[in-house]
Order: sequence, then C-alpha cells, then structure tokens
Amino acid sequence: MLRDRLIARLADMGAAPDHQRLAEDVLGIRGAPPELARKLVAQALVLEDRQEAWRRLGDAICAAAPGTAGVYVLTDAGGRPLYVGKAINLRRRLRTHFAARRWRALKSEMARAADAEWTEVGSELEALLREAALIHELQPVVNVQVGEPAMATRAVPRALARDVVVLAPSIEADSIELVAARVDGEHCMQRTRRSGADLVVHAQRLMRFFHSRLRRRSSGPALAPIVFSWLARRGAAATRLDPHDVRDARELRARLAALFRDERLFHERLEQC
Repeated sequence: MLRDRLIARLADMGAAPDHQRLAEDVLGIRGAPPELARKLVAQALVLEDRQEAWRRLGDAICAAAPGTAGVYVLTDAGGRPLYVGKAINLRRRLRTHFAARRWRALKSEMARAADAEWTEVGSELEALLREAALIHELQPVVNVQVGEPAMATRAVPRALARDVVVLAPSIEADSIELVAARVDGEHCMQRTRRSGADLVVHAQRLMRFFHSRLRRRSSGPALAPIVFSWLARRGAAATRLDPHDVRDARELRARLAALFRDERLFHERLEQC
C-alpha cells in the first residue's frame, strides 16, 4: 500500500525527511518545491488513512448484510441518508459500493458513508416500489432526484395500463404480497397469509381501494406506473387479477384463496431469483 511505503521511507529518513524525494519516488511527482512536497506527502497519508477506514467499514457492513433481495440506505455518521438502492443480493451489491477500485472516483458524499440499513423483500417488484418510496421520502443526496414515475415516460402497452392486483412472493414464506395498482397512479401493498386467515379483511380493503367513492390521493408518490412497467417487461408472467372481474369482496376472496392453494404459484419466479 502507498501509505505503508510512505511510512517506511519516513522512518528510514529519521527526523529530517526529504519530502521532495518522497514525492518523486513514492508519489511519482517530480520537481515539487520543498513545502509543496511536504503537503503532498501529508495529504497522501491522510487520504490513505481514510481509504483504509472506509475499506474496514465496507467489510463490516458486507459481513452483516444478508445475501437476499432487498432495499438499502447508506447513511453518514449523523444518520443522514446518502444513498438508497435495491438489490437482488444485498451483500453482493454493497460490496460493489466498497470495492477498492471505486475509491479514487468516489463522490465526496459517498466517502462519508458510516453505516447501512436494509429491508429484505420477497420480489423484484416490491424492491422497486420500496426503493422509489424511500427516495421520495428521504431525499438522499447522492441519488439523482426525479419526479414521480409517469406513464408517458414508460413504454407500457395500453392493455396493461389498467387496475390490477399482482400476487408477488413475500419475504415471509407463509405469506404473499398483494400489490394493487390503479390507473390514476395510486398503489398499495399488503402482506396476506397464504392460509387465507386474513383474506376476509384484505379482500374488503382491496375492493375499497378500487371502488370506494371516498378514496383519497395518498401523501406518497404515485407509483402505479412502476407496477405497469414491470408487468410489461420482467413481470410479464406474474400472476394477477382484474378487480373489475369480480362482483364483490366475497368473490375476490374466493379467487385469491384458489390461487393461494396452487402449489405452482411463484415456482418459476423463485427458481429464477
């Protein structure tokens, strides 16, 4: 390491080190005046110390992170969010952030990373929605801030831009994530037991989400375009229901219960993850 070479040469030179020689031999900088050479050597030592501390932090974070899908937030020493991301494998993704080759080109804000938080998820769709919601909520300084997702900027076939309930895997093995999206941009997501124990309540909640005249615009971003865009591409084979194909909550509950009992549900999706 550069730091180790500098320290070793400084020790060899004793109380009166030749900074010009150090700058030339170790840093590759020729002809620097004595005072500038001294500053360059001192800066190189500080930079190397920071890199080593950053590398140790990365090792600790990656050792604790699970090898599962999820969303994560990198924060500074004060707990302020720096970056929000998603990953199929959290540990592998976080390792790319702290890879040694990235240090030289690292943004100054990312160099302040001191910790990471994450939430495991059961599907790519859930990760996409949670990432977008967190970026909107936390406004992390490194993420490129953009407006709410819009249908006009996404190549979504007209047939897919319709009210829908998508069945997605959950991080909890005995549950399913019901992702509901409306054409007006609203979405909701609820975790439902595959046993059907809470389907009575959740089927009623979904019907109100789609049909109630009292429904209001949520305070969060309108993320339904993310759902439609995902269905048009990687989620083309996802199991879904049209909420207008059922007469009431009872029929919706029966349709969902039948799907929950299907042992093939999510099999292909899980095999690909």
